[in-house]
Amino acid sequence: MGPDPAVAAVRLAVRRVLADMPAGSMTVVACSGGADSLALAGALAFEAPRAGLQAGGITIDHGLQDGSGARADAVVRTLADLGLDPAGSIAVTVDGEGGMENAARNARYAALDRAAGRLGAAAVLLGHTRDDQAETVLLGLARGSGARSLAGMPPVLRRSTDRGEVLYLRPLLELDRATMRRACLAMGLEPWDDPHNDDPAYTRVRVRHQALPVLEETLGPGVAEALARTARMLRDDADALDALAARAYEDLLADAFDHDDALDHDDALDHEGKGPTVAIRVDGLDELHRALRTRVLRMAAVKAGSPPGTLAAVHVDAMDRLVTAWHGQRHVDLPGGLRAFRRYGRLLVGPV
Repeated sequence: MGPDPAVAAVRLAVRRVLADMPAGSMTVVACSGGADSLALAGALAFEAPRAGLQAGGITIDHGLQDGSGARADAVVRTLADLGLDPAGSIAVTVDGEGGMENAARNARYAALDRAAGRLGAAAVLLGHTRDDQAETVLLGLARGSGARSLAGMPPVLRRSTDRGEVLYLRPLLELDRATMRRACLAMGLEPWDDPHNDDPAYTRVRVRHQALPVLEETLGPGVAEALARTARMLRDDADALDALAARAYEDLLADAFDHDDALDHDDALDHEGKGPTVAIRVDGLDELHRALRTRVLRMAAVKAGSPPGTLAAVHVDAMDRLVTAWHGQRHVDLPGGLRAFRRYGRLLVGPV
């Protein structure tokens, strides 16, 4: 008799991503102790030895609740009992811009980056499910953030760090949250329910417990599956457009100024002698389809140092007007203390 169908589904998802891991390498699961990541940890502990791989587990103590340290210790014991080695916790400080959810996410990834580098991990597994994906797509839709945001969370994420590239994998994006709970029950694992996951102060919680249920009631069952499917299809489109835009960006890169150009007084005031960081030739940029042109503009801003998380469509649209509706306007202010402006047939992005 085989395993419970929920357990089999989670194990199969993990087995598929482990098939690409180098023989003998280390794979680490990030586990909060919740049902999703706990089921993932149980599946990794089962599948990794059979694939000839090492497997470890890490939990992040965000320090946001009383008793978080004791909770992290309990998760570590569970990971060790599953046979994951090493199993450990990392305490982080949650602060920074963008609200607590964003700050916690940044602190968590930074800690996982360091741990993966220290352990030489080939990959870090994350427990995001199809339900998480649906929530992400709905949040992106509400923000009007474009195709890349509506593409949701990618199944494969590569992050560049001081120690090199860290590979993050999300094996569970095709499985729902209910399957994770059934898998935990079948494996004899007791998940922890984070009270933050029921706190309506958080936008994602309101989407989970209010917006999505209303959509299901109004439109019928299957909304979460449809949103996740939409994300998968849009991701293919966004990947193709991003690749074309990256090639266009490289083709249109220019020196900030030719040798016979001189900064006029306004330019000097705009940049206080710092000079632009990125320069793109307007000739050619203005001929691109808007879908590519706006991606090139966003790329230029990010390359110049504008934080991707705060660089919004309104900023890119304003940059686009410097290309397509130019009438001598001076500059566009961008997040990160940058400005975009047009001079000598170039779109220039640099520090204020």
